[in-house]
Amino acid sequence: MISADGLTVEFGGTTLFNDINFQINEKDRIALMGKNGAGKSTLLKILAGVRQPTRGKVTAPKDCVISYLPQHLTTEDGRTVFEEASLAFSHLHKMEAEIERMNHELTVRTDYESDSYMELIEKVAALSEKFYAIDMTHFEEDVEKALLGLGFERSDFNRPTSDFSGGWRMRIELAKLLLQNPDVLLLDEPTNHLDIESIQWLENFLIESAKAVVVISHDRKFVDNITTRTIEVTMGRIYDYKVNYSQYLQLRKERREQQMKQYEEQQKMIQETKDFIERFKGTYSKTLQVQSRVKMLDKLQLIEVDEEDTSSLRLKFPPSPRSGSYPVIMEGIGKAYGDHIVFKDVNLTVKRGDKVAFVGRNGEGKSTLVKCIMNEIEHEGTLTLGHNVQIGYFAQNQASLLDENLTVFQTIDDAARGEIRNKIRDLLGAFMFGSPEASMKKVKVLSGGERTRLAMMKLLLEPANLLILDEPTNHLDMRTKDVLKQALMDFDGTLIVVSHDRDFLDGLVTKVYEFGHQRVKEHLCGIYEFLSLKNMENLQELERKQLQ
Repeated sequence: MISADGLTVEFGGTTLFNDINFQINEKDRIALMGKNGAGKSTLLKILAGVRQPTRGKVTAPKDCVISYLPQHLTTEDGRTVFEEASLAFSHLHKMEAEIERMNHELTVRTDYESDSYMELIEKVAALSEKFYAIDMTHFEEDVEKALLGLGFERSDFNRPTSDFSGGWRMRIELAKLLLQNPDVLLLDEPTNHLDIESIQWLENFLIESAKAVVVISHDRKFVDNITTRTIEVTMGRIYDYKVNYSQYLQLRKERREQQMKQYEEQQKMIQETKDFIERFKGTYSKTLQVQSRVKMLDKLQLIEVDEEDTSSLRLKFPPSPRSGSYPVIMEGIGKAYGDHIVFKDVNLTVKRGDKVAFVGRNGEGKSTLVKCIMNEIEHEGTLTLGHNVQIGYFAQNQASLLDENLTVFQTIDDAARGEIRNKIRDLLGAFMFGSPEASMKKVKVLSGGERTRLAMMKLLLEPANLLILDEPTNHLDMRTKDVLKQALMDFDGTLIVVSHDRDFLDGLVTKVYEFGHQRVKEHLCGIYEFLSLKNMENLQELERKQLQ
């Protein structure tokens, strides 16, 4: 369906990838994988036609519809949420208008025998057949389903898009793309701004209704559930596996082991050859053999070993000072903004050593309750922090509190204490600052994602006995998330984490606080038991509605 032939991208004297070739076929669901900076987003932009390669081309059939969701959007204001989502069908309204125009032309023309008249009849017949094959009768219902599935309430439909944050606008754009029913859907980090329920809805939609899909995502469970093929971009080339992400990891490990074996054998042969040359370079009787070996080394194609996986790195938090038995106690906590009640009558107790998750749809108050614990906002009720509680806090705005004049290395070097000081380079590598250029960058020139990763790294090094992390994984790749998750599992203090990343929460938390309908409900289980329970509740709710 889509063919990428000889794609090469060069800029600033660097080759991002060179002469890569692959095809996207009907019903392919492809995960585009690779470390940050490998060129995944660039490749997606080339497939979408919004960027041109230095060399090579992308070809697709003339009537192939390709839809692209970038990582960052610039949206226009001036329409309601429902009107904006309905733009997905604007091409059909244009098609309908074109059919009307041609039909009108047929009624006023009198050159019935001419070739152009017959041509016009054929055109209108072909376009009409295409138009009437598309079921437009339920388009409003389809828009409604997509918006509700992606987390909007019916009361949001007539609100202007300007009322909504960037994350919610991303959802409107995603709804538009899904409603267009494209032949190929290109998605760059679609789950970053979705809550757990919306991610599950999107998964079901892509599995049941989408045609070909190419997705970049750091959400392991999402990628595993929806994809059947993995294309890895690494060191300027690609590897194409006809398997999902988990199976790809195993095959990649085997490939790297094979490469390592071949590399070591070649290095041994090179050393032996160099030794021979050095030993006999002045010996007349061996001159031809020496020259032959020199030529062979010059022509030898060196085996490259793919980039090292840093997920084996184990980070340990500094030992946490002992807190009281109950780091957080809430009694009758409530928060409202004017007439809008976020939550009310929240009673919860977090015990020392608990690892708990705050989950629920966006806008239900998860981050608001965190701000209450941090004493950043006023609230109703009584909130008590236990004896000797020392909080380590991570939120997206933590990145803005870093000292802009320090380098990445200085920021971490200043925070590191004890034995971790010997592993600063490993730590920088695990959080994608491994190269000397990256570690010597000043904080002021870092992107938003880089700052977020640096703030998270700094937090890992500071002594705390209550960690509160608000969406910590949004800018982390899968390997880095593994490093962070392992460190949190080994952490001997108390953890509260706000996250929509099921794979990250799995095995990490043993208690789930569900936010919704102005309430906070406690579930004494892990994330998958909670989701299974929620699914049952939703099915029972559905059955009740059908019986009414």
